[in-house]
Amino acid sequence: MSAVVGTAEDVVEQAARRRTFAVISHPDAGKSTLTEALALHAAAIEQAGAVHGKAGRQGVRSDWMDIERSRGISITSSVLRFEYGDALLNLLDTPGHADFSEDTYRVLAAVDGAIMLLDSAKGLEAQTLKLFDVCRHRGIPVITFVNKWDRPGREPLELLDEVEQRIGLRPAPLNWPVGIAGDFRGLIDRADGSFTRFRRTPGGATRAIAERVPAEQAAREEGEAWKTANEELALLDEIGATLDMAAFTAGVCTPVLFGAALPNFGVGALLDTVCRLAPAPSARADASGAERPVSAPFSGQVFKVQAGMDRAHRDRLAFIRVCSGRFERGMTLTHASTGRPLATKYAQTVFGRDRSTVDAAYPGDVIGLPNTSGLTVGDTLYARTPVEFPPIPAFAPEHFMVVRAKDNGRAKQFRRGIDQLDGEGVVQVLRSDLRGDQAPVLAAVGPLQFEVVAARMEGEFGAPVELNRLDYSTARLTDKESAETLNGRRGVEVLTRGLDGSLVAVFVDKWRVQAVQREHPGLTLTPMLAAGVPD
Repeated sequence: MSAVVGTAEDVVEQAARRRTFAVISHPDAGKSTLTEALALHAAAIEQAGAVHGKAGRQGVRSDWMDIERSRGISITSSVLRFEYGDALLNLLDTPGHADFSEDTYRVLAAVDGAIMLLDSAKGLEAQTLKLFDVCRHRGIPVITFVNKWDRPGREPLELLDEVEQRIGLRPAPLNWPVGIAGDFRGLIDRADGSFTRFRRTPGGATRAIAERVPAEQAAREEGEAWKTANEELALLDEIGATLDMAAFTAGVCTPVLFGAALPNFGVGALLDTVCRLAPAPSARADASGAERPVSAPFSGQVFKVQAGMDRAHRDRLAFIRVCSGRFERGMTLTHASTGRPLATKYAQTVFGRDRSTVDAAYPGDVIGLPNTSGLTVGDTLYARTPVEFPPIPAFAPEHFMVVRAKDNGRAKQFRRGIDQLDGEGVVQVLRSDLRGDQAPVLAAVGPLQFEVVAARMEGEFGAPVELNRLDYSTARLTDKESAETLNGRRGVEVLTRGLDGSLVAVFVDKWRVQAVQREHPGLTLTPMLAAGVPD
């Protein structure tokens, strides 16, 4: 089937409608709940769900894995695509737990903007700080949403000061709460001074009822809370805490909004802000540093590979961010690293675990290609004009375990499952001739990744496994010549990474690395990207 190539003007016009953004934060700040609330306000779903909601509420649409529902945390990123007004939104929910920060980092390679959630009581937490650093490094503008204002928390001015002092982002509130955290009366819009009250629906499962109240009436009815809020607004005006679009796109300023995702308070204002302020897709730098404009022929990059989304088919889906041009289902693409052609007859669009056929896509969109063997995270696909985007680096693992099948009669399923999880990037799989294929080493950023492996090996592949911890904590990339020197040394082992065939030297600790380097200064021992830390 031949593709119909859209005109450059059509591609530019369609790209301008797109907003592709991630929702990121520390664990338990409410990312998945906010994701549901945004989809609810855009009428993409009829009823929101929450992992820890009241009886009868569904699990959030973006948390579809059994282990996510049982643990009440997001452990893998997911994509929700929906329209809102004239905009088409590609919303990527991400894991907040540090053990899954590598998945979050991959998602940040595929977005143009981010919503950062702050818990009104906790403010900036460790993982939040790391994610802000990654956004800054990648040039991703950040909109901040202070969540859970319906619960006791800190003073709003104190939270803004913390953002500015600890991460160097100048906050520019677009609305302001009336009432302290835990006594949420409503929000004042700084642009026009209007006041909106909210009334929750049963369980917060549907959109909150919003009521616009004249300022004079609000002053009478809200009393001291109204007076305090306006005094704080006057202070913000005095110090110039207003939005500067150039500073926002440069990653120096962050628009700030207040609300509560669970009862859907202030979510509509956040959605409007994303459509109005978040950047549309723009030119992307390729591996050589040259920028490929959105109007160029089709190109895209794989940022995630996921299996097990459809229990009926148990297929493997490669998630591709469209970087340039118009994609049409059925067009033949080229895999940049191998030069091989790739058919796209079964291209899909994704909404959580639900899928539907996609006929066309534009820059900023995320498409899924099922059962595309050979595609891995970071790969580039293109049509007509060759291009290759910079690879998405793997993180330096800090935890290592040997994995074996509990039942030797399930050896075939065991090998297939381990290869599948390696291809998805759930863990890094390291092998050696000494250990053999029946006892590969799993390398992870955090120990929860091993729980995911065990659960999926048993649930999806019917191959229960046993895991045994190894006393390694540090990894370095090396080469064949250096491996000959390293092999056999105490506290060191050289293994081959299954995904790309690179050699990885693992050490008991960083002091062992230093000792080996002192003894053999000419060895190749290249540090890998630290978890959550920009390269």
